[in-house]
Amino acid sequence: MKKRTKYLVLAFISLLLGACSNYNQIIKGDDYQEKFRLANEMYEDKNYDRCIILYEQVYQHAPKTDEGEVAYYRLAKSYYQMEDFYMAGYYFSAYIQRFPYSVKNEEALFLTALCSVQNSPEYSLDQTETLTAINNVQQFVDRYPNSNLVDSCNHVIDRLRLKLEIKEFEKVKSYSRTQYFRAAVTAADLFCDNFPLSVFKEETIYLAVKNCASYALNSIDSKKKERIEESIERYRNFAFEYPDSRYIRELDVLNKKIESELKLLTEN
Repeated sequence: MKKRTKYLVLAFISLLLGACSNYNQIIKGDDYQEKFRLANEMYEDKNYDRCIILYEQVYQHAPKTDEGEVAYYRLAKSYYQMEDFYMAGYYFSAYIQRFPYSVKNEEALFLTALCSVQNSPEYSLDQTETLTAINNVQQFVDRYPNSNLVDSCNHVIDRLRLKLEIKEFEKVKSYSRTQYFRAAVTAADLFCDNFPLSVFKEETIYLAVKNCASYALNSIDSKKKERIEESIERYRNFAFEYPDSRYIRELDVLNKKIESELKLLTEN
């Protein structure tokens, strides 16, 4: 039994070495039909890292042929399957430029957008890639408004925008937590302008009122009255818009303190 197992292992190794030798010979050879055949075989077997080399050779040899077009598209798809989304995005985008009349351009543009979506990082990181992804997905929707992929694209855009929304909301909370009062108020106002329908809007305005009050109370005397009046106005607007808010009691107490401070300033 052990001998049989040993022979099977040796046979498998010999077969593997033979396949590798054949692959290397084809890569180094000049038979581009054979390169294309083997590349397609490896592509179907999901051996993407090896078929890429062959597809590159086929395309470079005959870029304007049907084989060249297939090779270039499958080159992009291979990178996508390997989850190298930067390279895949580059090749899909280049494919559209090189083959502007291809029937695969709708799929290529969609996959270009998906590559940029995959490259979008966590919300806590720089969101330049996320903005690029939103633009790329929107570009697909604009170019193919009747595509059956449009609904999926709209969901993707909503998800990406939520990531931007969360990042900006976390910025407001961070300023508030570290007691950068004025920065927290400015960030909160900017958030409400950019995301007027956000589910975080109530809490953001609450943070704006709270930090505005703290900023006013910690201001120099010459600025205090003006800033207290701004705080009171913000509180009244919040109370009008969210009369049943879970934050209203806390802000009531804070506003009474603010009004008492204003009264002292007025009396003096």
